[in-house]
Amino acid sequence: MPAGSLARCERGSGPVEFVLVGAVLTLLTLAVLQLGLAVYVRALVHDAAVEGAYHAALADTDLADGAVRATAIVDRTIGEGFVQGATAAVTDAGGYPAASVTVVATFPIVGLWGVPEGWEVTAHAPLETLD
Repeated sequence: MPAGSLARCERGSGPVEFVLVGAVLTLLTLAVLQLGLAVYVRALVHDAAVEGAYHAALADTDLADGAVRATAIVDRTIGEGFVQGATAAVTDAGGYPAASVTVVATFPIVGLWGVPEGWEVTAHAPLETLD
């Protein structure tokens, strides 16, 4: 095969390679961005649960107020409907009574759309007493 015919066979392969490599790099970039969003959402839901637990542990509030506060924080930050449920209870953490707030939220897969009730985050705070 003459050298000139081999060069003619590879004509137009540059744009095809660019499209194939560009598609793979685009998917990889979107996957990294989605992972970052999932980590951010997880941290936000955890921080909301912690804030709710500390609020529920106050001596002058009800336990249910902590769950409502955690839900309100997530609703205000991410959007309404992201939290499927939040509960508060008294538990024993480290040998001392503590308020426990559990938040059940969506696990984001594509953007904020994802698996409902995919994440369950629990936070504890020591109960405040007036003794």
